[in-house]
Amino acid sequence: MRRLGHRHQSKQSGVKGMFGKLSFAVIVLVICTVSLLSTVKSNTRSISRSEINVDALWDTAASGGWRPSSAPRSDWPPPPAETNGYLRVRCNGGLNQQRSAICNAVLAARIMNATLVLPELDANSFWHDDSGFHGVYDVEHFIKSLRYDVRIVESIPEDRKNGKAKKMKAFQIRPPRDASVSWYTTDALAKMKEHGAIYLTPFSHRLAEEIDNPEYQRLRCRVNYHALRFKPHIMELSNSIVNRLRAQGHFMAIHLRFEMDMLSFAGCFDIFTPEEQRVLKKYREENFAPKKLVYSERRAIGKCPLTPEEVGLILRSMGFDNSTRIYLAAGELFGGDGFMKPFRSLFPRLENHISLDTSGELGKNSRGLVGSAVDYMVCLLSDIFMPTYDGPSNFANNLLGHRLYYGFRTNIIPDRKALAPIFIEREKGHTAGFEESVRHAMQNTNFGGPHKRVQPESFYTNSWSECFCQMSAANPADRCPPDNVLDILDSQLTTGGNDDQEESTSSNSTSVIEK
Repeated sequence: MRRLGHRHQSKQSGVKGMFGKLSFAVIVLVICTVSLLSTVKSNTRSISRSEINVDALWDTAASGGWRPSSAPRSDWPPPPAETNGYLRVRCNGGLNQQRSAICNAVLAARIMNATLVLPELDANSFWHDDSGFHGVYDVEHFIKSLRYDVRIVESIPEDRKNGKAKKMKAFQIRPPRDASVSWYTTDALAKMKEHGAIYLTPFSHRLAEEIDNPEYQRLRCRVNYHALRFKPHIMELSNSIVNRLRAQGHFMAIHLRFEMDMLSFAGCFDIFTPEEQRVLKKYREENFAPKKLVYSERRAIGKCPLTPEEVGLILRSMGFDNSTRIYLAAGELFGGDGFMKPFRSLFPRLENHISLDTSGELGKNSRGLVGSAVDYMVCLLSDIFMPTYDGPSNFANNLLGHRLYYGFRTNIIPDRKALAPIFIEREKGHTAGFEESVRHAMQNTNFGGPHKRVQPESFYTNSWSECFCQMSAANPADRCPPDNVLDILDSQLTTGGNDDQEESTSSNSTSVIEK
């Protein structure tokens, strides 16, 4: 107000009538300005929880008129009765890395006009599980679902010459990582025609994700979101767990990636005891390429997995309270129960597949493929899904893509880079404005709606827009296929010579491909 008094004194020698009007206008302007600044300052000081509408997050994200659609939108001839040979693949890694490899195997078979042999699932040492494709997926459904796209057999048939049966041996090839379509149509196809069958191993990330052919990408979606269905007993077990969770209202699923392999990969050791650090470093030396990693530097740029306590603090800052029901999808958490106590104190209503499985099946082998499959389905069907480390996590990345396709279901993806300095300041004792800062960082999160895919985001994480369509699209490429697309495919299949795969095409067609 000193400025206002000074202005008043300086104008006394002027025309008093004019001064009176100007002075009054200035006073009003200053009062309004002070009031506005006070309101802005007040809002800045304490961002209310309504700015992240927690109630709205329990619903699906806005679709913008988009709907999932993986059916062909251009000419898509059926696989011919005679192909160029047989394609065998060995899908290595965990369940979700194998899932992506299966999608790539189907596409590779289509590209080469090959007959696909049912993919082999690696019985790796981590899962201690040799269930194989038959033990995890519904084989009959898989083959029938893809009858419009590729020929699939369970094994390479015997080669009969001169009345004698001889088992065909597939020529083994190690495909390059992220191989191009042209590699399959030249190098791989030439060997297939020469030997009659090829065996690609290992087959993780062996076909480029970004392919400039939307029909090829839609085939990947048909495999991933329609053909790959878990066996009936896995689906029943998953549904029973979801029903028990839903009996008490909404629930959130969290993939708590605070496990030895991911902590070792990230190089985040310093928060653990000396003995635990030795374990992590040994695991890293045995499983990952040598690389100098400085914990403080990694932490500062958000390269470390969030601790359970940090996950709880994010959710509490966003406005979730201790009545929130949470399903934890996680392996064995590293560091013992001490890391879980702060999280449990914030959110005591925690469950996992062991605590909710009344059959006792999962307790026998909680780290097996069946346990991972159940976690996948419960996370897929949850109202909200939160991955705590979405870097090289195939589980989280595949789920994000599946939930997008499943109807833009809400995801909470923490921006670890933006959150890291906030948590570091809190550890130094600077707690003022902590929740406000967390909410501000989380406001920039995409909560599950359609959005453009930007590297390093994977196609399996976000298949928009290739696998989505609009009923009234301005761009013809985005328009939904005709309502009779299945009739067209059935007609082509019937007349295309693929007789041994054409049965039962009408009764199950809607479960195979959604328009």
